[in-house]
Amino acid sequence: MQQLVDYLPLIAFWAALMLGDIFIATGVFIVACAAQIAWHWRKTGKVKTMHWVMGVLVLVFGTATLLLKDARYIQWKTSIFLWLVAVAFLVSHFIGAKPLAQRFLEASLTEHIEPRSAGTWHRLNLVWVAFLCVLGGVNLYVAYNFSQEAWGTYKVFGQMILFLLFLLPQVMWLLPKEQASS
Repeated sequence: MQQLVDYLPLIAFWAALMLGDIFIATGVFIVACAAQIAWHWRKTGKVKTMHWVMGVLVLVFGTATLLLKDARYIQWKTSIFLWLVAVAFLVSHFIGAKPLAQRFLEASLTEHIEPRSAGTWHRLNLVWVAFLCVLGGVNLYVAYNFSQEAWGTYKVFGQMILFLLFLLPQVMWLLPKEQASS
């Protein structure tokens, strides 16, 4: 259920884009993000930082899109979000006990990963920074060179596939050899 709630605003955005236009989809996206935040608040009494950041960016860039009748604002939102996450990963390289890549992957894989050196985690963290920066650039390339429908499909499904392709080798590398080959 949690995964569905996490992806619901994106799916609602894509469906509205396919059935309507970018402006209808943007309005749906704003409402869906607000509903997602409200659902998390009601269910857990707190909201993840990522949902707050996404909600604020969707509200600001979505409102600009609707008021100025210019789709570029909502298209830029994705890149700005990815670049902000890249900055967070970069800052964690220098501040905190563990870089964000390590915290994210250890939390996802719990006790199933092999120990790695701090230097290895820091290098992997920098790979995440580069990946997120490139993904932000690819988003703008697609936004400016393809139709809004193609961009919306890339935003919702293409980026998800690219993330999975990026994560899969890392997971395989981190799992113990006997578990990875089973």
